[in-house]
Amino acid sequence: MAADEELRKSYADEVWSPDSQRDRSILYELVSKDFKLKYRRSALGVAWSVLNPLLMMSVMAAVFSHMMRFSSDAIPNYPLYIILGNITFSLMSEATSSGMGSIINAASLLKKVRVNRWVFPVEKVLFAVINFALSLLAVAIVMIVFRIAPTWHVIMLPLFLVYITVFCVGLSLFLATASVFFRDVMHLWGVFLTAWTYATPLFYPQEILPEWMLKLETFNPMYHYVNYIRNLLLYQVTPSLKLNLACAGFAVLSLLVGWVVFRRNERKFILFI
Repeated sequence: MAADEELRKSYADEVWSPDSQRDRSILYELVSKDFKLKYRRSALGVAWSVLNPLLMMSVMAAVFSHMMRFSSDAIPNYPLYIILGNITFSLMSEATSSGMGSIINAASLLKKVRVNRWVFPVEKVLFAVINFALSLLAVAIVMIVFRIAPTWHVIMLPLFLVYITVFCVGLSLFLATASVFFRDVMHLWGVFLTAWTYATPLFYPQEILPEWMLKLETFNPMYHYVNYIRNLLLYQVTPSLKLNLACAGFAVLSLLVGWVVFRRNERKFILFI
């Protein structure tokens, strides 16, 4: 008990270090470590970041376009429609699932080293973003196969990445905090992601949704992020101001909530991990 009280006092008196260079160095080392671990002892290595979305796209396109007939005349290219939705949702899923357990998994390090705790959830999001960037090579292959030439709209991809990265960082900070105090969150999140997958038009055209469900999609952040990247690469149109405001709004709201919850509770982490 005395040791716990001493740790509590130490962390209560802690002032966040302004050393941004140190934080960047830690982020770089953690991302490098995760990258090496993910592809360790894999014959194809990083190529799986390209092959996996391609294989998933092939299976889903075959199942949903031929067996379930989910394709639509409103969709210019169904395989590209699927792969864009799949990799975008996978980015969020991977970032939040790994970010959620980042504080718990870093318990041994946090007990020994004074480091800004937000580094760990943010690192998981950055690692997922890197994997997403690699999976864009699969998108390029699909576009080449189907002879879809990219337009100038691709220059807006960095803005899309900012939107979804900020959204994932906020959500990861919130989940990382919740999972420290309530381990059940780690199990419930997987169930929630499954429901979220089917609630988002990833493999089916949104035209098949009834009017009341389309209205509910307004409150689905991933619906807007998926539509954004499809506008850029599939429909090749400029995302509307309304869509930009929705993506930016969800990103800012997520970061604000996640940051406040994380900062208010982080000093208690040491007592629960």
